[in-house]
Amino acid sequence: MANPKRKVSRNLRDKRRAQWMASLRANSLVTCDHCGEKKLPHRACPSCGYYRGKNVYIPKSV
Repeated sequence: MANPKRKVSRNLRDKRRAQWMASLRANSLVTCDHCGEKKLPHRACPSCGYYRGKNVYIPKSV
């Protein structure tokens, strides 16, 4: 079995993990087809309540 040559420091390990997480968060918002607001993908729009062209719920007026 392959073994590491040296111990990977916590600093290098954490830098590697942080770059991976940042790439996930970069493209996490999409525009709503109905109202044009930003929303999370695969979820109903919090401002208009539509998901995939259908009204899923009526949002509360603030």
